[in-house]
Amino acid sequence: MKLIYLVLDGVADKPEDGPTSLELANKPFLDKVASLSICGLMYTVGKGIAPESDAAVMSILGYDPHKEYTGRGPVEAVGAGLELREGYEVAFRANFATIDPKTRKILDRRCGRNLSSEEAHELAKAVDGLELGVYDGYARVVATVGHRAVVIIGSKTHRVSDNVSNTDPAYEKHGYVSIAKSSFEPYVAEAKPLDGTEEARLMATLVNKFTEKIIQILKDHPINQERIKNGKMPANVILLRDSGGRLPRLEEINKKFGLRFGAVAEMPVEIGIARILKMDMESVPPPTEDKAADYKIRLEATMKLLERNDVVYVHLKGPDEPGHDGDVKRKVESIELIDRYYVGPLLEQISGKEIALLVTADHATPYTRKSHTDDPVPVVLMLPRNKQDGLKRLTEKECSRGSLGVFQHGYELLPRILEMIKSP
Repeated sequence: MKLIYLVLDGVADKPEDGPTSLELANKPFLDKVASLSICGLMYTVGKGIAPESDAAVMSILGYDPHKEYTGRGPVEAVGAGLELREGYEVAFRANFATIDPKTRKILDRRCGRNLSSEEAHELAKAVDGLELGVYDGYARVVATVGHRAVVIIGSKTHRVSDNVSNTDPAYEKHGYVSIAKSSFEPYVAEAKPLDGTEEARLMATLVNKFTEKIIQILKDHPINQERIKNGKMPANVILLRDSGGRLPRLEEINKKFGLRFGAVAEMPVEIGIARILKMDMESVPPPTEDKAADYKIRLEATMKLLERNDVVYVHLKGPDEPGHDGDVKRKVESIELIDRYYVGPLLEQISGKEIALLVTADHATPYTRKSHTDDPVPVVLMLPRNKQDGLKRLTEKECSRGSLGVFQHGYELLPRILEMIKSP
């Protein structure tokens, strides 16, 4: 029996705050899956931890991020096709953002979430290869999708450490895991060394020089002048977080579980994780406004991978962004689009076949909180000829009644599910 592992990014909400997006959505196919499944809940990294996507995805793929991870920066760098000089370079996940240049107050962490990838690539070109003027420091900047980017800061002659704090105040670094803060001062943060080493102090200095120079260069860039002219927020700073100086040294997932794994991934962080774990991949373009076409492409990629692999991991970004924006209407619509254009056709294609379907999320992004939270996410497993919990809908409350119970850590999920699939 094969397994499709479908992850709906940030789909869960906080039931205590009122109706959740899963409760409001008209999603007959996802509800059908739940009605034919055994269900439960899962803390994707751990109770009390509001995880970023990187640590959460590593966890739900069976790896403990507290033991086996080296930060989101290097993973996104791999996803963007970059290499890292260990000991002399540190990679960061980055956002183009909007600030008041005089006060450094952050007006929008994602510059209105309408920065096109083409605009971002032009802005990145203007600062890529930037000389920082101290310690033979330099920066490489690569735009990825929309407001997202990867920044590598290094020195030609000095060794550096990745043990420095974020300049993005929305996330706090705990070891190599960044945790979303429930509240923060909306100003560009000063990078600080997180230990007493000269290497960490040096890197903090380079990061702060980078921030100073970026603000000066981007302030008058033609792209930003045009955006202001059109009533849009300028992308006049780059916020850095999740520093890492080397790739995680992880056991390949095929060897870890003794099965062949494939992945359908849209964003650099998931692409990077899939590459590091040596998963088979089918390339898909970034999401567009044409969701029917997007999900058709992703379904075709799923079925191609299923022909040559035992497990296919599918990560769909849809619900996360409207959750961050606090837009419940758009979050509900994103779930309904996935249901109509991906889940419905998928169920037709796997009907009557020896294929199990696992549906969950990498974390909760409640529209009431506009950020990741530590709330548990639903888990549903549709296993041919297996017992069913008899639940009617895929929602947080319904799944809390399921026979799978509550997984306290995401890395406990996949081993248990694969064991259930192998059992008669």
